[in-house]
Amino acid sequence: MAEKPFTLAIPDEELNLLHQKLRATRLPDELANAKWDYGVPLADIKRLAALWENGFDWRQAEAKINVIPQFTRDIEIEGFGTLNIHYIHQKSQLEAAIPLLFAHGWPGHFMEAAKLLPLLTTVSSDHPSFHVVAFSLPGFGFSEAPKKAGFGISQYAEVGHKLMLALGYDEYVTQGGDWGSFITRVMSHKYGGKHVKAWHTNFSFAKPPSFWSSPWLYIKSLLTPFTSDDDAALARTAEYHTKGDGYMIQQSTKPQTLGYLLADSPVGLLAWIYEKLILWTDNYPWTDDEVLTWISLYWFSRPGPLLPFESITKQRTEGM
Repeated sequence: MAEKPFTLAIPDEELNLLHQKLRATRLPDELANAKWDYGVPLADIKRLAALWENGFDWRQAEAKINVIPQFTRDIEIEGFGTLNIHYIHQKSQLEAAIPLLFAHGWPGHFMEAAKLLPLLTTVSSDHPSFHVVAFSLPGFGFSEAPKKAGFGISQYAEVGHKLMLALGYDEYVTQGGDWGSFITRVMSHKYGGKHVKAWHTNFSFAKPPSFWSSPWLYIKSLLTPFTSDDDAALARTAEYHTKGDGYMIQQSTKPQTLGYLLADSPVGLLAWIYEKLILWTDNYPWTDDEVLTWISLYWFSRPGPLLPFESITKQRTEGM
């Protein structure tokens, strides 16, 4: 389980192959004035694909990523053997800082934590300081993918916990979003008390109370009228379920079929992920370079762009 420093260095052959595939791209047409009604606008994809082929400097992006301290380490997972796990480990100058495990989701990766590192590790009398560990989930980024079926949320949680113990953090706190929320939630249940001292999430999930589990809360909820903010939130949720979660159904039911597209077509991968980057980040001002760096990390990932989508299905029953 010895730690090894990691430097991102994509071979020239992989870059050349990417550019060849981009040159061979055949794009679809689109309906007039469709905008975002049917998915990503054609103009966006044309612009980004052209820049990705000629203009985007991957080596410059790679150098910026390599400024962040990265490592790999073998972690043994019960029933699944040993996986080589990639992670960021940015320590605070304060020795007594709080160890924090950051767990990403989809379509995220370890670089979600990059802009937060200076804020979280800074020593100040105004706020706590953290030793930050952000790991690439198995099958993502530069972590090894599971080689057998059945790898789910509990196994991701086991990876995160064993990584923190291997780094010498017997007590730590966690942050998780999207899949990472379910992973860190399971960690709080399995390892809470002794090891996980706090759990923070930006993806809170809770079912409404039922008469059988919480009769008082159930009756109270029926008698309490919704506010205008509640109505707006419910409308947005309803819209997501009718117009926004098709990707989830495809990824969780026929991932192999989708995998042929994502593994072979960089523009297909770009469109599949770019849609979520724009629609799910509340008007964050993405630059084209940021988008292409984000997508490139998926394209060049160690397991390849075919993700372990089986975990989505397991998440529905195991992590909720």
